[in-house]
Amino acid sequence: MRIALVDTYYRRFLSDLYARTPSLKAESFQAQRRALINARFGTSDFYSSHLKELGWEASDLIVNCVPLQAAWARENGRAAAALQFPIPHRFYRIPLLGRALAALPGLLDVAMAQIRALKPDVLFSHDLTFFPPGALQALKADVRLIVGQVASPLPPRDFLAGYDLILTSFPHFVAEIEAMGIASEYFRLGFEPRVATECDAPARDIDISFVGGVSRAHKNAIPLLEHLARNTPIRFFGYGADDLPASSPIKARYEREVWGLDMYRIMARSKITINRHIAIAGNNANNMRLYESTGMGALLLTERKDNLAELFEPDREVAVYSDPQEATAKIEALLADPDRLRRIAAAGNARTLRDHTYQARMQQLSAILARHLKT
Repeated sequence: MRIALVDTYYRRFLSDLYARTPSLKAESFQAQRRALINARFGTSDFYSSHLKELGWEASDLIVNCVPLQAAWARENGRAAAALQFPIPHRFYRIPLLGRALAALPGLLDVAMAQIRALKPDVLFSHDLTFFPPGALQALKADVRLIVGQVASPLPPRDFLAGYDLILTSFPHFVAEIEAMGIASEYFRLGFEPRVATECDAPARDIDISFVGGVSRAHKNAIPLLEHLARNTPIRFFGYGADDLPASSPIKARYEREVWGLDMYRIMARSKITINRHIAIAGNNANNMRLYESTGMGALLLTERKDNLAELFEPDREVAVYSDPQEATAKIEALLADPDRLRRIAAAGNARTLRDHTYQARMQQLSAILARHLKT
Protein backbone atom coordinates (compact mmCIF):
# COMPACT_ATOMS: atom_id res chain seq x y z
CA MET A 1 0.00 0.00 0.00
CA ARG A 2 1.12 3.53 -0.74
CA ILE A 3 0.47 6.51 1.51
CA ALA A 4 1.21 10.18 0.87
CA LEU A 5 1.58 12.15 4.12
CA VAL A 6 0.83 15.83 3.63
CA ASP A 7 2.00 18.37 6.19
CA THR A 8 2.53 22.11 6.50
CA TYR A 9 5.26 23.64 8.65
CA TYR A 10 5.05 26.91 10.57
CA ARG A 11 6.19 29.78 8.39
CA ARG A 12 8.50 31.12 11.10
CA PHE A 13 10.29 27.80 11.31
CA LEU A 14 10.70 27.67 7.52
CA SER A 15 11.90 31.25 7.41
CA ASP A 16 14.49 30.68 10.11
CA LEU A 17 15.77 27.41 8.63
CA TYR A 18 16.30 28.86 5.15
CA ALA A 19 17.77 32.06 6.59
CA ARG A 20 20.34 30.02 8.55
CA THR A 21 21.21 27.91 5.49
CA PRO A 22 20.68 30.21 2.47
CA SER A 23 22.24 27.73 0.06
CA LEU A 24 19.53 25.18 0.88
CA LYS A 25 16.95 26.67 -1.50
CA ALA A 26 19.22 25.82 -4.46
CA GLU A 27 19.49 22.16 -3.44
CA SER A 28 17.46 19.33 -4.95
CA PHE A 29 13.99 18.44 -3.75
CA GLN A 30 15.31 15.34 -1.97
CA ALA A 31 18.13 17.27 -0.26
CA GLN A 32 15.78 20.01 0.94
CA ARG A 33 13.21 17.52 2.19
CA ARG A 34 15.89 15.61 4.08
CA ALA A 35 17.13 18.83 5.73
CA LEU A 36 13.58 19.74 6.74
CA ILE A 37 12.87 16.29 8.15
CA ASN A 38 16.19 16.16 10.02
CA ALA A 39 15.27 19.41 11.78
CA ARG A 40 12.54 17.38 13.55
CA PHE A 41 9.75 19.91 13.30
CA GLY A 42 6.28 18.64 14.24
CA THR A 43 5.86 14.99 13.35
CA SER A 44 8.87 15.05 10.98
CA ASP A 45 9.06 11.55 9.44
CA PHE A 46 7.72 9.88 12.57
CA TYR A 47 4.69 8.54 10.69
CA SER A 48 6.38 7.53 7.45
CA SER A 49 9.40 5.79 9.00
CA HIS A 50 7.30 3.46 11.14
CA LEU A 51 4.70 2.87 8.44
CA LYS A 52 7.57 1.75 6.20
CA GLU A 53 8.54 -0.75 8.90
CA LEU A 54 5.01 -2.14 8.59
CA GLY A 55 5.30 -2.54 4.82
CA TRP A 56 3.78 0.72 3.61
CA GLU A 57 5.36 2.73 0.82
CA ALA A 58 5.24 6.14 2.51
CA SER A 59 6.17 9.60 1.19
CA ASP A 60 6.35 12.89 3.13
CA LEU A 61 5.12 16.04 1.39
CA ILE A 62 5.72 19.45 3.02
CA VAL A 63 3.35 21.33 0.80
CA ASN A 64 3.69 24.93 1.99
CA CYS A 65 7.49 25.16 1.74
CA VAL A 66 8.04 27.36 -1.32
CA PRO A 67 11.72 26.53 -2.09
CA LEU A 68 11.08 22.81 -1.63
CA GLN A 69 8.01 22.76 -3.86
CA ALA A 70 9.71 24.94 -6.46
CA ALA A 71 12.52 22.37 -6.63
CA TRP A 72 10.02 19.56 -7.21
CA ALA A 73 8.28 21.58 -9.95
CA ARG A 74 11.62 22.26 -11.70
CA GLU A 75 12.75 18.65 -11.51
CA ASN A 76 9.44 17.31 -12.78
CA GLY A 77 8.86 19.79 -15.60
CA ARG A 78 5.79 21.28 -14.00
CA ALA A 79 4.68 24.82 -14.71
CA ALA A 80 4.14 26.59 -11.41
CA ALA A 81 3.94 30.27 -12.14
CA ALA A 82 3.36 31.28 -8.53
CA LEU A 83 6.59 29.53 -7.57
CA GLN A 84 8.82 31.04 -10.23
CA PHE A 85 9.59 34.07 -8.09
CA PRO A 86 10.99 33.83 -4.56
CA ILE A 87 8.75 34.80 -1.68
CA PRO A 88 10.92 36.85 0.72
CA HIS A 89 11.33 35.08 4.03
CA ARG A 90 10.09 38.13 5.91
CA PHE A 91 6.60 37.49 4.54
CA TYR A 92 6.43 34.22 6.43
CA ARG A 93 6.50 36.28 9.62
CA ILE A 94 3.26 38.15 8.82
CA PRO A 95 0.46 36.21 10.57
CA LEU A 96 -2.26 37.43 8.20
CA LEU A 97 -0.42 35.85 5.28
CA GLY A 98 -0.21 32.43 6.89
CA ARG A 99 -3.23 30.84 5.25
CA ALA A 100 -2.76 32.88 2.07
CA LEU A 101 0.71 31.42 1.53
CA ALA A 102 -0.62 27.90 1.87
CA ALA A 103 -3.38 28.64 -0.61
CA LEU A 104 -1.17 30.10 -3.36
CA PRO A 105 -2.38 28.51 -6.61
CA GLY A 106 1.14 27.35 -7.48
CA LEU A 107 1.58 25.57 -4.15
CA LEU A 108 -1.76 23.81 -4.46
CA ASP A 109 -1.05 22.86 -8.09
CA VAL A 110 2.33 21.34 -7.16
CA ALA A 111 0.83 19.42 -4.22
CA MET A 112 -1.93 18.02 -6.41
CA ALA A 113 0.63 17.01 -9.06
CA GLN A 114 2.81 15.33 -6.44
CA ILE A 115 -0.11 13.31 -5.12
CA ARG A 116 -1.19 12.22 -8.58
CA ALA A 117 2.39 11.25 -9.45
CA LEU A 118 2.63 9.09 -6.32
CA LYS A 119 -0.73 7.39 -6.99
CA PRO A 120 -1.24 6.65 -3.29
CA ASP A 121 -3.87 4.33 -1.91
CA VAL A 122 -4.16 6.73 1.04
CA LEU A 123 -3.76 10.49 1.20
CA PHE A 124 -3.17 11.52 4.82
CA SER A 125 -3.27 15.24 5.60
CA HIS A 126 -2.10 16.77 8.88
CA ASP A 127 -3.54 20.16 7.86
CA LEU A 128 -7.28 20.31 7.20
CA THR A 129 -7.00 23.88 5.92
CA PHE A 130 -4.49 23.37 3.12
CA PHE A 131 -6.79 21.91 0.47
CA PRO A 132 -9.51 24.42 -0.44
CA PRO A 133 -13.08 23.23 -1.00
CA GLY A 134 -13.28 21.04 -4.09
CA ALA A 135 -9.59 20.11 -4.26
CA LEU A 136 -9.98 16.78 -2.49
CA GLN A 137 -13.01 15.90 -4.58
CA ALA A 138 -10.79 16.37 -7.63
CA LEU A 139 -8.38 13.77 -6.22
CA LYS A 140 -11.02 11.09 -5.61
CA ALA A 141 -10.29 9.46 -8.97
CA ASP A 142 -6.61 9.06 -8.01
CA VAL A 143 -6.80 8.15 -4.31
CA ARG A 144 -8.78 5.35 -2.67
CA LEU A 145 -8.97 6.83 0.85
CA ILE A 146 -8.54 10.46 1.90
CA VAL A 147 -7.79 10.89 5.61
CA GLY A 148 -7.22 13.98 7.74
CA GLN A 149 -5.97 14.43 11.28
CA VAL A 150 -6.85 17.35 13.54
CA ALA A 151 -5.78 18.58 16.98
CA SER A 152 -6.91 22.19 16.52
CA PRO A 153 -10.19 24.02 15.89
CA LEU A 154 -12.10 22.56 12.96
CA PRO A 155 -12.17 24.59 9.75
CA PRO A 156 -15.48 25.34 7.99
CA ARG A 157 -17.54 22.36 6.86
CA ASP A 158 -16.68 22.80 3.17
CA PHE A 159 -12.99 22.16 3.93
CA LEU A 160 -13.94 18.81 5.48
CA ALA A 161 -16.38 17.48 2.90
CA GLY A 162 -13.70 15.78 0.79
CA TYR A 163 -12.39 13.57 3.61
CA ASP A 164 -13.44 9.94 3.93
CA LEU A 165 -12.11 9.75 7.51
CA ILE A 166 -10.89 12.31 10.03
CA LEU A 167 -8.79 11.20 12.99
CA THR A 168 -8.61 13.42 16.04
CA SER A 169 -6.83 13.41 19.37
CA PHE A 170 -9.78 15.36 20.82
CA PRO A 171 -12.23 12.68 22.07
CA HIS A 172 -15.11 15.16 21.98
CA PHE A 173 -14.52 15.94 18.30
CA VAL A 174 -15.43 12.43 17.12
CA ALA A 175 -19.20 12.86 17.52
CA GLU A 176 -19.06 16.39 16.11
CA ILE A 177 -17.33 15.19 12.95
CA GLU A 178 -19.58 12.17 12.59
CA ALA A 179 -22.59 14.50 12.81
CA MET A 180 -21.32 16.08 9.58
CA GLY A 181 -21.57 12.70 7.87
CA ILE A 182 -17.81 12.03 7.93
CA ALA A 183 -16.29 8.96 9.57
CA SER A 184 -14.11 9.81 12.57
CA GLU A 185 -11.99 7.98 15.14
CA TYR A 186 -10.04 8.93 18.26
CA PHE A 187 -6.30 8.73 17.58
CA ARG A 188 -3.68 9.92 20.04
CA LEU A 189 -0.49 11.86 19.41
CA GLY A 190 2.86 10.44 20.50
CA PHE A 191 6.64 10.65 20.90
CA GLU A 192 9.55 9.57 18.72
CA PRO A 193 12.45 8.20 20.84
CA ARG A 194 14.98 8.89 18.06
CA VAL A 195 14.99 12.58 18.92
CA ALA A 196 16.44 11.86 22.37
CA THR A 197 19.45 10.20 20.74
CA GLU A 198 19.85 13.10 18.29
CA CYS A 199 20.04 15.73 21.05
CA ASP A 200 23.00 16.47 23.25
CA ALA A 201 22.48 15.29 26.83
CA PRO A 202 23.42 18.28 28.99
CA ALA A 203 22.82 18.60 32.70
CA ARG A 204 19.30 19.66 33.61
CA ASP A 205 20.16 23.29 34.24
CA ILE A 206 16.64 24.73 33.73
CA ASP A 207 14.47 24.40 36.83
CA ILE A 208 11.21 24.96 34.97
CA SER A 209 10.47 25.78 31.35
CA PHE A 210 7.52 26.69 29.21
CA VAL A 211 7.75 26.05 25.47
CA GLY A 212 4.98 27.30 23.22
CA GLY A 213 2.89 30.30 22.27
CA VAL A 214 2.80 33.26 24.64
CA SER A 215 1.05 35.80 22.41
CA ARG A 216 -2.30 37.46 23.08
CA ALA A 217 -3.83 34.77 20.86
CA HIS A 218 -3.16 32.39 23.77
CA LYS A 219 -5.06 34.65 26.15
CA ASN A 220 -6.53 31.81 28.21
CA ALA A 221 -3.03 30.77 29.31
CA ILE A 222 -1.59 34.23 29.92
CA PRO A 223 -2.86 34.62 33.56
CA LEU A 224 -1.27 31.27 34.49
CA LEU A 225 2.02 32.07 32.75
CA GLU A 226 2.22 35.57 34.20
CA HIS A 227 1.56 34.22 37.69
CA LEU A 228 4.38 31.71 37.24
CA ALA A 229 6.66 34.44 35.87
CA ARG A 230 6.11 36.43 39.07
CA ASN A 231 6.43 33.53 41.51
CA THR A 232 8.76 30.86 40.09
CA PRO A 233 12.11 30.66 38.25
CA ILE A 234 10.33 29.74 34.98
CA ARG A 235 12.06 30.40 31.64
CA PHE A 236 10.00 30.92 28.47
CA PHE A 237 10.89 29.56 25.03
CA GLY A 238 8.51 29.97 22.13
CA TYR A 239 6.81 32.50 19.95
CA GLY A 240 4.54 35.51 20.33
CA ALA A 241 6.35 37.47 23.06
CA ASP A 242 6.54 40.51 20.77
CA ASP A 243 2.74 40.73 20.98
CA LEU A 244 2.71 41.04 24.75
CA PRO A 245 2.48 44.44 26.47
CA ALA A 246 5.73 45.77 27.87
CA SER A 247 4.35 45.35 31.38
CA SER A 248 3.90 41.58 31.06
CA PRO A 249 6.20 39.72 33.48
CA ILE A 250 6.60 37.02 30.83
CA LYS A 251 8.83 39.36 28.84
CA ALA A 252 11.40 39.55 31.61
CA ARG A 253 11.79 35.75 31.55
CA TYR A 254 11.39 35.19 27.83
CA GLU A 255 14.48 33.87 26.03
CA ARG A 256 13.90 32.88 22.39
CA GLU A 257 11.95 30.85 19.87
CA VAL A 258 12.84 27.17 19.65
CA TRP A 259 11.74 24.69 17.00
CA GLY A 260 12.44 21.05 16.26
CA LEU A 261 15.61 19.69 17.81
CA ASP A 262 16.23 23.01 19.60
CA MET A 263 12.88 22.54 21.35
CA TYR A 264 13.76 18.98 22.34
CA ARG A 265 17.08 20.19 23.76
CA ILE A 266 15.21 22.59 26.04
CA MET A 267 13.11 19.66 27.27
CA ALA A 268 16.30 17.67 27.86
CA ARG A 269 17.69 20.53 29.96
CA SER A 270 14.48 21.03 31.98
CA LYS A 271 13.74 19.55 35.37
CA ILE A 272 10.07 20.54 35.08
CA THR A 273 8.07 21.61 32.03
CA ILE A 274 4.70 23.32 32.40
CA ASN A 275 1.93 22.37 30.00
CA ARG A 276 -1.35 24.05 29.21
CA HIS A 277 -4.03 23.25 26.65
CA ILE A 278 -5.84 25.50 24.21
CA ALA A 279 -9.48 26.24 25.01
CA ILE A 280 -10.83 23.98 22.26
CA ALA A 281 -9.42 20.95 24.12
CA GLY A 282 -12.18 21.34 26.69
CA ASN A 283 -11.55 19.07 29.65
CA ASN A 284 -9.49 16.58 27.67
CA ALA A 285 -5.73 16.11 27.88
CA ASN A 286 -4.42 16.33 24.36
CA ASN A 287 -1.34 17.96 22.91
CA MET A 288 2.11 16.95 21.74
CA ARG A 289 3.76 18.46 24.82
CA LEU A 290 2.36 15.65 26.99
CA TYR A 291 4.58 13.19 25.17
CA GLU A 292 7.49 15.40 24.11
CA SER A 293 8.35 16.52 27.63
CA THR A 294 7.93 13.11 29.28
CA GLY A 295 9.73 11.46 26.37
CA MET A 296 12.71 13.73 26.92
CA GLY A 297 12.75 12.94 30.64
CA ALA A 298 11.44 16.22 32.06
CA LEU A 299 8.78 16.17 34.74
CA LEU A 300 5.51 17.23 33.13
CA LEU A 301 3.30 19.58 35.15
CA THR A 302 -0.05 19.69 33.36
CA GLU A 303 -3.68 20.56 34.03
CA ARG A 304 -6.10 18.13 35.60
CA LYS A 305 -8.23 16.70 32.79
CA ASP A 306 -10.99 14.10 32.69
CA ASN A 307 -9.02 11.64 30.55
CA LEU A 308 -5.51 12.30 31.86
CA ALA A 309 -5.47 9.09 33.91
CA GLU A 310 -5.91 7.13 30.65
CA LEU A 311 -2.54 8.51 29.52
CA PHE A 312 -0.50 9.00 32.72
CA GLU A 313 -1.02 8.31 36.40
CA PRO A 314 -1.45 11.76 38.02
CA ASP A 315 1.13 12.67 40.66
CA ARG A 316 3.08 9.49 40.00
CA GLU A 317 3.99 9.75 36.30
CA VAL A 318 3.13 13.44 35.83
CA ALA A 319 2.29 16.26 38.23
CA VAL A 320 -1.05 18.06 37.92
CA TYR A 321 -2.57 21.41 38.82
CA SER A 322 -5.97 23.08 38.70
CA ASP A 323 -5.06 26.77 39.01
CA PRO A 324 -2.01 29.05 39.02
CA GLN A 325 -1.67 28.91 42.80
CA GLU A 326 -1.59 25.12 42.87
CA ALA A 327 0.89 25.06 39.96
CA THR A 328 3.18 27.39 41.89
CA ALA A 329 2.91 25.29 45.05
CA LYS A 330 3.67 22.10 43.10
CA ILE A 331 6.76 23.68 41.51
CA GLU A 332 8.08 24.87 44.87
CA ALA A 333 7.51 21.47 46.48
CA LEU A 334 9.10 19.51 43.64
CA LEU A 335 12.18 21.72 43.40
CA ALA A 336 12.60 21.35 47.17
CA ASP A 337 12.42 17.54 46.87
CA PRO A 338 14.71 16.59 43.95
CA ASP A 339 14.45 12.86 44.64
CA ARG A 340 10.66 12.92 44.25
CA LEU A 341 11.01 15.13 41.18
CA ARG A 342 13.36 12.61 39.57
CA ARG A 343 11.09 9.66 40.46
CA ILE A 344 8.04 11.22 38.81
CA ALA A 345 10.04 12.30 35.77
CA ALA A 346 11.50 8.79 35.38
CA ALA A 347 8.07 7.19 35.73
CA GLY A 348 6.59 9.52 33.12
CA ASN A 349 9.46 8.82 30.76
CA ALA A 350 9.04 5.07 31.18
CA ARG A 351 5.27 5.33 30.52
CA THR A 352 5.77 7.32 27.33
CA LEU A 353 8.46 4.98 26.01
CA ARG A 354 6.23 1.99 26.79
CA ASP A 355 2.81 3.21 25.64
CA HIS A 356 3.04 6.45 23.70
CA THR A 357 5.64 6.05 20.94
CA TYR A 358 4.95 6.71 17.28
CA GLN A 359 5.96 3.12 16.55
CA ALA A 360 2.98 1.97 18.62
CA ARG A 361 0.73 4.66 17.16
CA MET A 362 1.57 3.62 13.60
CA GLN A 363 0.60 0.03 14.34
CA GLN A 364 -2.78 1.40 15.39
CA LEU A 365 -2.96 3.70 12.36
CA SER A 366 -2.09 0.91 9.94
CA ALA A 367 -4.95 -1.18 11.32
CA ILE A 368 -7.37 1.75 11.09
CA LEU A 369 -6.44 2.48 7.49
CA ALA A 370 -6.65 -1.17 6.47
CA ARG A 371 -10.12 -1.39 7.96
CA HIS A 372 -11.38 1.71 6.14
CA LEU A 373 -9.79 0.66 2.85
CA LYS A 374 -11.94 -2.48 2.95
CA THR A 375 -15.20 -0.58 3.34
